[in-house]
Amino acid sequence: MSKQTLRDTLQLGIYKVINPIVRFLIRIGFTPNAVTTTGLILNMGVAAVFIIGGERTNRGELEYVGWAGALVLFAGLFDMLDGQVARLGNMKSTFGAMYDSVLDRYSEMIMFMGICYYLIAHHYLLSSLFAFVALIGSMMVSYTRARAEGLGVECKGGLMQRPERVVLIGISGIACGITYGIIGPDYKAYFPGTNFQVFETMSVFTIPIAIMAVMTNITAINRLRDSKKAIEQKELAISGK
Repeated sequence: MSKQTLRDTLQLGIYKVINPIVRFLIRIGFTPNAVTTTGLILNMGVAAVFIIGGERTNRGELEYVGWAGALVLFAGLFDMLDGQVARLGNMKSTFGAMYDSVLDRYSEMIMFMGICYYLIAHHYLLSSLFAFVALIGSMMVSYTRARAEGLGVECKGGLMQRPERVVLIGISGIACGITYGIIGPDYKAYFPGTNFQVFETMSVFTIPIAIMAVMTNITAINRLRDSKKAIEQKELAISGK
């Protein structure tokens, strides 16, 4: 089974679970745009949790990271709910699709703002840089697809699309909070025979962000290359007519 097929299969399984919730939202009058707006508000809540954690806790106190991770996953659920509300409620619209895309970008940027604030407030400066690079990559993954499709070229696929980014940040945040509760804030691992630190409790959250920083930008670059090939083939087919 290909990665894309596996992803689609998992998505269909999730739809079966959330469809009762979708039908309930439709019955009480929720529109797709209202669901999308709710997701944005929840991501503002994610940023608020990170910012409050940055202000109220000391370096190594990671309970706020865990709670923020849980809220990231909950907010991410609305990314799927709005599309299903539109489909099952027969409320699809061109503007609704644009509204969803725009608010998704706002949601992601606001979430990363909170993450960067927390990391800088607790002096994880290198990790805050990775978080910013991950934000750049995330925006470019979305932009390359939108720009290619605006030129009439399909540009999908690759790792670290929005669902994967949401799941990675959410799960790593929760895992970081749980790890903090088990081993505490002071755990550190060093490269054998040296004082070079390679791991601490916070790394449960920051290592996945570093991976995301790399993978999102690789995905964006690959999409750019694939789009170039598709555009050249399209132009060659037109010129050959």
